Amino acid sequence: MRPGGQPNMQQLMKQAQKMQQQLAAAQAELAETEVQGTAGGGLVTATVTGSGELRALTISPAAVDPEDVETLQDLVVAAVRDANHNAQALAAEKMGPLTAGLGGGAGLGGLGLPGL
Repeated sequence: MRPGGQPNMQQLMKQAQKMQQQLAAAQAELAETEVQGTAGGGLVTATVTGSGELRALTISPAAVDPEDVETLQDLVVAAVRDANHNAQALAAEKMGPLTAGLGGGAGLGGLGLPGL
């Protein structure tokens, strides 16, 4: 900070640009990272990217019962939910340290900008 309590705007802009680059790199890494979720003791497995895109769905033949389609549907939903939960946890792990500098994602207070 400069005398008088005013932040150095050029330094703040460099800091913001660096954070933006780090966030973009982390987002790109998340988009390529795959995580899995399972249901029914592994009868159904969903694979999603760290950004939440469904990439694959594997269903064990043991899960297929023509008389009970509803259970299979529930297992698919549960596996996709589990995979998305794992993707969100991964995103929080990767992005958390970066967004902490932005005030924990709740504004830009961490940049030292007055009034934010």
